[in-house]
Amino acid sequence: MSGAGITAERAAAELAAGRTRSLALLAPLDEVDLTRQVSPLMSPLVWDLAHIGNYEELWLLRAVAGVEPLRPEIDSLYDAFEHPRAERPTLPILGPAETRAYLSGVRSHVLDVLERTPLEGPPLVRDGFVFGMVVQHEHMHDETILATLQLRGGPRTLPADAPLPAGRGVPPHDDVLVAGGSSVQGTDTDPWALDNERPAFRRQLASFRIDRVPVTNRLYAAFVEAGGYTDPRLWTPTGWEHLQASCRRAPMTWQRDGAGGWTCTRFGEVEPVAPDAPVEHVCWFEADAYARWAGRRLPTEAEWEKACGWDPAAERLRRFPWGDGEPTPALANLGQQATRPAAAGAYPAGASAYGVEQMLGDVWEWTSSRFEAYPGTRAFPYREYSEVFYGGDYRVLRGGSWATHPTAVRTTFRNWDLPVRRQIFSGFRTAVDA
Repeated sequence: MSGAGITAERAAAELAAGRTRSLALLAPLDEVDLTRQVSPLMSPLVWDLAHIGNYEELWLLRAVAGVEPLRPEIDSLYDAFEHPRAERPTLPILGPAETRAYLSGVRSHVLDVLERTPLEGPPLVRDGFVFGMVVQHEHMHDETILATLQLRGGPRTLPADAPLPAGRGVPPHDDVLVAGGSSVQGTDTDPWALDNERPAFRRQLASFRIDRVPVTNRLYAAFVEAGGYTDPRLWTPTGWEHLQASCRRAPMTWQRDGAGGWTCTRFGEVEPVAPDAPVEHVCWFEADAYARWAGRRLPTEAEWEKACGWDPAAERLRRFPWGDGEPTPALANLGQQATRPAAAGAYPAGASAYGVEQMLGDVWEWTSSRFEAYPGTRAFPYREYSEVFYGGDYRVLRGGSWATHPTAVRTTFRNWDLPVRRQIFSGFRTAVDA
């Protein structure tokens, strides 16, 4: 796909797949579950669903085709910047049945637009960019829906997990050398790339070593048992202040099992914490404190991208760690194959040119970097996707999780969140100067 456009056939297929996924995630839920707010951090599920449709209408019907608004009176209700999540339950949002009817009406018009829109000309439609943007937006909200379902509690509503490949014994902090020098970060050619991934630019990095696999539950439990949550020397001042106020003592879903071990709650079901799986549901402050305890640090965003995608022999950035071929279940744990990370060492075929594994899928990985614009970046097609977040407290996450759809992640993809957030499917790996 690198350098090639998105065809109309691919756009139609991906739009359909995204909608099937969205509706399937919410189909088992009743009206109460769809309309209530399970946490002030999250929207009511029906808000997310209608927002998906409204975004699609704004960009594929109004911006591309100049179609008259179907429901102009609801635009402000689904403007994420006008109404923060905590206040969305108080809005006169559409109910579940009306939301589904609205989505169906928008999609019927969209397919007509796609048939008659040449994927060339202005940047918005050139190479199918806007259709790829809308596809990714829906899958991003599907991952948000999954995070809400994790917070929901109650009986599990998701299908049974597909089997994941077995891991292999990876020594603690088995790391690989990434030699210093010049490499490329970002992209000019990827048709799925969003504004904050552009443009490509060269940068110099010193040599460093980075964990072959993400930090596992076993390693993180050792940090907990060693008093990591009670030692202020391991935490930034802001992180320590937040820790005291929140009374956190373990990852979000962990509980003591009564026998000195740990269980976790996964979509309403209690199960033992899998020792060899990547730790999940930790915030940036927790990841940073663990790295200090281990005598290491979090990688920078630039280091992470180089370890993930740079091919030093070919002198180019790969679209995925293993190359440019599309993700498959043999290469990465993506696309909600299972509702959990796979064990460390489960995807050796998906390794990068440096031998770093599981850089896409399983868990989003915190980096040490704040979310900033690349040199020469310009907002496109709207400021609110990236630009309004630059320069704040947001920290960059990379690599996607088991819940991330393959169309919505790649070597250059950038995610970001506040350092206190851990309802997302987040973990980390560590690095050290070489």
